[in-house]
Amino acid sequence: MEFSAQQIASFLGGTIEGNPDVKVSNFSKIEEGKPGTLSFLANPKYEHHIYNTEASIVLVNNDFTPTEPVKATLVKVANAYAGLAMLLNMVEQTKKPKAGINPTAFIATTATIGEGCYIGNFAYIGENVKLGNNCQVYPHAYVGDNVTIGDNCILYPHITVYRDCIIGNNCILHAGCVIGADGFGFAPEGESYKKIPQLGNVIIEDDVEIGANTTIDRAVMDSTIIRKGVKLDNLVQIAHNVEVGDNTVMASQVGIAGSVKVGKHCMFGGQVGLAGHIHIADNVVFGAQAGVISDIKEATTVLGAPAINAKAFMRSSAIFSRLPDMYRTMGQLQREIEQLKKEINK
Repeated sequence: MEFSAQQIASFLGGTIEGNPDVKVSNFSKIEEGKPGTLSFLANPKYEHHIYNTEASIVLVNNDFTPTEPVKATLVKVANAYAGLAMLLNMVEQTKKPKAGINPTAFIATTATIGEGCYIGNFAYIGENVKLGNNCQVYPHAYVGDNVTIGDNCILYPHITVYRDCIIGNNCILHAGCVIGADGFGFAPEGESYKKIPQLGNVIIEDDVEIGANTTIDRAVMDSTIIRKGVKLDNLVQIAHNVEVGDNTVMASQVGIAGSVKVGKHCMFGGQVGLAGHIHIADNVVFGAQAGVISDIKEATTVLGAPAINAKAFMRSSAIFSRLPDMYRTMGQLQREIEQLKKEINK
């Protein structure tokens, strides 16, 4: 598909600086821009690329003022990154979705399949499954007995949804993710461990996206709950009986231990770890590799392990590299004090 700068500006409610008739048919990163492509500038640290890019159109924020000549046509919008997302979504929607049920798929006779669904080769739909309208179930996906899935969901290849789990509308499950496997529950019994049956399920609300090879364990009792709008990256682990609040986002390799309650609108950097049975307030930001062992009761940004306030962590980090010198200085001071004591006693 081909769009002019004028069409893009009209769609996004933006303004144009340059040729309104220039056209693009693809996207590119600003540092690798090619003629006929659209790029964007949202982060000021990449500004130097806009003066050399070969992209024909660049989305920029309304407050961007170039300090050198720019060859590309600029489309100014309130938020360049959000504008790019809108354009990408529009292009994605023009792609014709897969349709039809492949004869190699297994669908239990007690399952209910909504209208307009696609079910690919060797997908498995178990007993009493309820699959909503316009869902796409890709090859080798497994949907266990008594699972309920809402409308407009996408289940990519090799996903596994265990029995009794519930998934809302407009959810995306990427390849290899596992929903509803047993939580890590074992009771010590002498020198061995006895498995604790995991009798609950997982509930995923509307508009949730779950990355490749992410795992969400079923509850011991009741439910592990992922609230609406949550976005989980690849390789995230959510343990049993966890609750993740609305519109919280987690980057890759986050690990949440059992029975944690995470608030709304929280942001997790990569490899963050939360100890079990703690509560996290709304609007908390976790820097990468933060390790949290106790409740966080108000909105804040934390770093480090054990995690502390980000500003305190930065001050501590500045001191950390100087600890060897400080240790030597302290030793020297101690020796001088001892020498002074001896002289005073004389």
